Amino acid sequence: MTHLLMLGMFAQNTKEVDPEAEEKTLSIIDLLLSGGTAGVLIIGILFVLLFVAVYIYFERIFAIKAASKFDENFMDQIKNNVTSGKIEAAKILCAQTNNPVSRLTEKGISRIGNPLEDINTAIENAGKLEVYKLEKNVSILATVAGAAPMIGFLGTVIGMILAFHNLASSSGSADMGSLAEGIYTAMTTTVAGLVVGIVAYIGYNHLVVRTDKVVHQMEATAVDFLDLLNEPA
Repeated sequence: MTHLLMLGMFAQNTKEVDPEAEEKTLSIIDLLLSGGTAGVLIIGILFVLLFVAVYIYFERIFAIKAASKFDENFMDQIKNNVTSGKIEAAKILCAQTNNPVSRLTEKGISRIGNPLEDINTAIENAGKLEVYKLEKNVSILATVAGAAPMIGFLGTVIGMILAFHNLASSSGSADMGSLAEGIYTAMTTTVAGLVVGIVAYIGYNHLVVRTDKVVHQMEATAVDFLDLLNEPA
């Protein structure tokens, strides 16, 4: 009977939860804000870089999408107007079509009567200007993609230095739980830097691909226009 009573008390004690043994919940907000002044500063910089990267990506993707709109019958109409001597009508058609292809074509039409080499040079110069417009601020995305992980790693290094400084200041008797908490808090800056860098890198490459498509379209149109001028009268 005594043994049964002792077993019952042991089972009841094992069901009790030790308050100190409760599992800690990891809040992302608390984790980001618990890295001290240096950690919070690094996280703030990374959030600013993320905002800049997202803004540039969507601003450029809409601009490139607008530039890629092209009427397949545009060059046929230009050819009909040029071959029939309606140069002004061709210029008006280009002015009414607001995209890089039409602006390149208009530049070439305005040089009709000059040597073919001069027309080609004028189209190439206009093409370089259009490419520059398409690539506006895209290099910032590449910079963010490379700088964000390094900034995050800098925050981690600073956090590790502070954590081990606290350990050294306490003559090696610092609480291991506090030390571990300081270390994983410092590591959050690396995670944040990698996330920002990955987002910027993917956005940059996507913009490069979309820009290349518009550039190829411009090159094809320039070739068609020069072939039109080379056709025998």
